[in-house]
Amino acid sequence: MVTRPAAGGGRWVELAPERLEGWLDRFAARHGPTTVTGTTWTAADGATAEVEVPFPPLQGDLLAHVLRARTVGVLLVRRGGHAAGVFAGDRLVASKVGSRHVQGRTAAGGWSQQRFARRREGQAAVAVGAAADHAAGVLLGARLDALRTGGDRAQVEAVLDDPRLRPLQPLVTGPLLDVPDPRLKVLQAVRVRDVRLRLREPGDA
Repeated sequence: MVTRPAAGGGRWVELAPERLEGWLDRFAARHGPTTVTGTTWTAADGATAEVEVPFPPLQGDLLAHVLRARTVGVLLVRRGGHAAGVFAGDRLVASKVGSRHVQGRTAAGGWSQQRFARRREGQAAVAVGAAADHAAGVLLGARLDALRTGGDRAQVEAVLDDPRLRPLQPLVTGPLLDVPDPRLKVLQAVRVRDVRLRLREPGDA
């Protein structure tokens, strides 16, 4: 289980779908009897737990929905690194990881700055192309139910703008994953099935 502060008060809780029912039972035990409106649990003392439905739209019962078996693609892009994978449940069944050198920014000015910027743009374009090639090879051959993305938003969008990958854009779901430079161990650690909920305790701002 992972917890982190949430903008606007409270905190995000991320947990495996198998743990959701028990977590909600313990929430009620701590805060008193609850009422349920949609996917929000409101306790007697004012605490709330709002479940963010994974892989929307919600189909039937929430607990059954989060436990449903799915094939999920993952695309991670950051600077010159990229990783694409396919998960069957929690198991990574296909993957491709790569990198291309992209120079960092420089404080130099004048003609040198312009020449450097052109070189950097060219390197970035090569990196995006390599990421798109690997993503197409891994993701397009799978029958995906959803696609999770992570890393640098602009670079992820640039990769998905490749004509081959545009059919995958409607499958993108969930918040952008905050990941370090994409490597195989980073890809393997992505928890594609986790359920995210927003917990607000009494007295939270």
